[in-house]
Amino acid sequence: MRCSSRWIFGILFWGMAVMLQAQDALPEKVLPDRNSGPVFSEQAMVRMMGLIDCEPSMPVVFRETRKNEIEDPEHTLDPFWNKLMRMEGPVRIVHIGDSHVRGHVLPYVVRKKLEEEFGSEAVVDEEVTYQSSGLAEETGERGIVYHMLGVNGATYGTFYTPERIHEIAALHPDLIIVSFGTNEAHAPRYVAAQHQQHMRTLLDALKESCPESAILLTTPPGAYKRQGRRGRVINTQTPQVVATEQNYARDHRMAIWDMYDIVGGKQRACLNWVAGNYYQKDRIHFTRQGYTVQGLLLHEALIKAYNNYVATQFTGSRN
Repeated sequence: MRCSSRWIFGILFWGMAVMLQAQDALPEKVLPDRNSGPVFSEQAMVRMMGLIDCEPSMPVVFRETRKNEIEDPEHTLDPFWNKLMRMEGPVRIVHIGDSHVRGHVLPYVVRKKLEEEFGSEAVVDEEVTYQSSGLAEETGERGIVYHMLGVNGATYGTFYTPERIHEIAALHPDLIIVSFGTNEAHAPRYVAAQHQQHMRTLLDALKESCPESAILLTTPPGAYKRQGRRGRVINTQTPQVVATEQNYARDHRMAIWDMYDIVGGKQRACLNWVAGNYYQKDRIHFTRQGYTVQGLLLHEALIKAYNNYVATQFTGSRN
């Protein structure tokens, strides 16, 4: 049955009259709300909490990538994030690894970005080149101290020597970033058990010599290998190396940044690096631009994890 417009208007008018009569009279002056604080905009909240702006670093030509995040379910990096947030003195990072670290481009990108965000006064501003030692000269001021200790051709097994462990410990790191795997994948025959044993030897020594240091593992970026005189094919041992490092991190409750799978994994990592023209001719090492991309990706993952930690100090919950 259809209702006339006059009848509908009458009902609406009557309903509004009843509502107005039922409402309490508004006070002449609104009383202050003593139970609520000020309402901040999203940008104001970001500034107040000390969060760092972080732009995505994944190249647009990369396909089938994953979220660029550090995996740390046991929150083993929390002591480092806390020192970074408080910044009561120099906060020291020691990045060890193979030729990808030895080239100084990847870690230097991370170093300069962190200095911009947390302070560069802790080190002498010196140009870093391939011929540089990679060690930062400290000033004693507050800020980021980022040391780079790479050795060409190094693996977990070859990097361990008492002298190197002593050198790392003498730098008093708050965070040790450990980046190996490319050379393990280029062994004539990869043996996961041997790789795992070498990881245990080096990492146990670091934990014993640097008990207050947090440790972050990283996986290799992916590479090709020779086939015949001139041909090159994707190194199919890399996924095995990455799986061993992932399993070790999980079994020993350690943090890991899985660059290999983040940039495409078995199906796309190497193809993505090729698409961006980021490899050198050997398709093992990378151009300066390629290492810069890797440094930006690592920096992005670090800042995401830091921001998440800082946010939990205000909200009490974790993502």
